[in-house]
Amino acid sequence: MAVKIAGDWDYNVILEKGALYVVATPIGNLGDLSHRAIEVLHGVTVIAAEDTRHTRRLLQQYEISTDCLALHEHNESKVTASLLLRMQQGDSIALVSDAGTPLLSDPGYHLVREATTVGLRVIPVPGPSAIMAALSAAGLPTDRFCFEGFLPNKSVARCRRLEALRQVPVTLVFFEAPHRILATLADMRSIFGADRQAVMARELTKTFETFLRGSLEEIYQQVNGDQNQQKGEIVMLVHGARPVERSELDPETERVLNTLLRDLPVKQAAALTAEITGVKKNLLYQQAIKETGSK
Repeated sequence: MAVKIAGDWDYNVILEKGALYVVATPIGNLGDLSHRAIEVLHGVTVIAAEDTRHTRRLLQQYEISTDCLALHEHNESKVTASLLLRMQQGDSIALVSDAGTPLLSDPGYHLVREATTVGLRVIPVPGPSAIMAALSAAGLPTDRFCFEGFLPNKSVARCRRLEALRQVPVTLVFFEAPHRILATLADMRSIFGADRQAVMARELTKTFETFLRGSLEEIYQQVNGDQNQQKGEIVMLVHGARPVERSELDPETERVLNTLLRDLPVKQAAALTAEITGVKKNLLYQQAIKETGSK
């Protein structure tokens, strides 16, 4: 079907009947809504939205008149059954959250899981994501990262969770509410260490977008001294833990290495010991050379 959107552009969209479209929406800048997302939102039978009032404001910007219904954490289980029935009868449905990509700290998991379970097609319509936006501009390693969503509200539970993450060697990504950001930074500083490098991304793609980069101590001081940094939507990124070099081998690792050295060449024994114990191969290789006197 051909559809009309603001700006007098014509789009031709053919939607699958009985499919669930998971549609990413802007996290701030309305210009980030993709042409494909606009087509889908125009063409589906109904839009399942986290907050219909919020979503209708977005739809008005693009002259989209598709019906909306609410799907949020309090009614998702109940609404899912009726949506599955509608899709089985041929309706196409779009799932959106208030901002960004659905299911990332937002409702929708139950609906998507049940749709796949009964054999319905689930089609992603990718686009804005606060996680990806923050990672892309933070300047921290992005080859591997761990998304932790929101930390617990209470300091004791929050510190317990941070302690479990203290030695994780990949970039850590968190969402945080503005009224908790100072307390969270203080707990991160205490658990991860004041010198751990981090980035605070605030109000991404919006007018007052800011990135604070530096140590956790430096970021804490900046936020503590500027009330404006305690407002808006926040993504907190923390550098992963540095690998700890072990200068001496523990007795069990030495036993494994020496046992393997009886039958294997130095390099092979060191590599296999590293795989078994998790100790760095170079350290084991140097120790093996000392033990055997050969390379």
